[in-house]
Amino acid sequence: MSRKLMLLLSTALALGAGPALAGGELTYVVNNESATFDPGTSAETFALPVIGSTFEGLVKFGPDGAVLPAVAKSWDVSADGLTYTFHLRDDAKWSDGKPVTAGDFVYAWKRVLTPATGAKNAPMLYVIKGAEEFFADQKKDEVAVRAVDDHTFEFTLKAPLAYMMQLLPFQIFDPVRKDMVEASPEGWTRDPKTFIGNGPFKVSEFNFGKSTVLEKNADYYDAAKVSLDKLTFRLIADPATALAAYEAGDVDGIEAVPGPELPRLSSEDGNGFLAIPALGTTFAHFNPAVKPFDDVRVRKALAEAIDRQNLIEFVMQTADQPALGLVPPGINVAGQDFRTGTSDFGLAPTAKIEDAKKLLAEAGYPDGKGFPETVYVTYSTPAIQKQIEAVQQMWKQNLGIDVKIQASEWQVYYPEVQKIKYQIAQMGWGADYPHPMTFLDIFTSDSPNNLSGWKNPEYDKLIAEAKVTQDPAKSLDDMRKAEALVMNDMVILPFYYRNTYMMMKPYVKGFWRSSLNQPYFDAVTLEK
Repeated sequence: MSRKLMLLLSTALALGAGPALAGGELTYVVNNESATFDPGTSAETFALPVIGSTFEGLVKFGPDGAVLPAVAKSWDVSADGLTYTFHLRDDAKWSDGKPVTAGDFVYAWKRVLTPATGAKNAPMLYVIKGAEEFFADQKKDEVAVRAVDDHTFEFTLKAPLAYMMQLLPFQIFDPVRKDMVEASPEGWTRDPKTFIGNGPFKVSEFNFGKSTVLEKNADYYDAAKVSLDKLTFRLIADPATALAAYEAGDVDGIEAVPGPELPRLSSEDGNGFLAIPALGTTFAHFNPAVKPFDDVRVRKALAEAIDRQNLIEFVMQTADQPALGLVPPGINVAGQDFRTGTSDFGLAPTAKIEDAKKLLAEAGYPDGKGFPETVYVTYSTPAIQKQIEAVQQMWKQNLGIDVKIQASEWQVYYPEVQKIKYQIAQMGWGADYPHPMTFLDIFTSDSPNNLSGWKNPEYDKLIAEAKVTQDPAKSLDDMRKAEALVMNDMVILPFYYRNTYMMMKPYVKGFWRSSLNQPYFDAVTLEK
């Protein structure tokens, strides 16, 4: 990988403003399309561009990671760290001109806590007093969220939470309009007439399978600073095709570039190539409830037989890092990076072939003999399929086992994985907020994002204690112990801690993309 690419990864992304023309249109390519753009229910990274551009919560992140005012102009926290009071802007409005009120937040949060809603991240709200009890029994409506008046929203935690303000920019805390949702609970996010948001843009067209077209929201409180008249998210599944469209000048930006092109693109000047450190881990789920993966030795053997460095350098051709755990580097707690000093859990950047073969033999499959028919399911993305094909070859060469690959479109694939109907499934996790808990929470017994079906009471206890303790060092220690339980059981097969590689035309100024993978267009101006 080029030195230039490595340097790019160490720099902050915020394309500086310059002389620009007001207005204009921008087309940004996305490679996947979400089934829903509901901020309360969606757990898909693919929904971020649309949701992040059309909705806004109490607070938001700035390019430097600071938490900034958004719908709330200010807030107060009680001396005991439990009660948060937010003072909403007088000029906060929905995209149809109606005011955003504290009641909209009360409705949205309680909706997430209603099981029938199907919110994948509902447990994130369990930090609020009475929330978990309400989710379990809708008759116990003592959730500590309330509208003091139209412009004052208040909630109370069941215990102080050091990273509460870092949670709030996440989309699940965004307000939604009760009249729109209840008029069409299943379809309100698929029709521009009912998809009413409160962000800098609003949807004018849903062309499913092709594009989503947004236009400037004139009723946004900060509309004077929003320059773009039109923002189109164009769907092109193949990154190579997207790059060709970019280089032909047909689009202004693409969210991902094909791995084989990274050396060329990172070495060229002025082409708009961007490398962005991301808080994300790509891994596969093992299903420990089915053979042969009900044996931890099999899971460990397959994990140790992977040459992650080879996968990154020669197959993917990126500057990603080999992943030897669940939580990626770059997240600090108690003044320490979470990954500093943690175990490698028997894994290494390169394959540990002899150790892997020994484990497989102990499990009853010497040199792969008698290994059951195994299917590795994945979603149809060229880069991911290429990665899995390389893994398939490593297992054949290093362990003597044959694994079939079964790919399907995301809309078909993800619902089946949620049902835990697989042996091995390709997934991964990108941070919803900049804290280790965003990765660790998904493996608690009651998490709807626990796609392995793995349960461990000790793990649940450690996570619960890490959330409520007021000692950051103890919280860090509990979280590291919890991760060790997941990794020593090898519930997942970690591949790499990922970076984001994309293209944006040099004439696009003010664009930035966070380490949480959210692209921001509200400050974009065009120098053409």
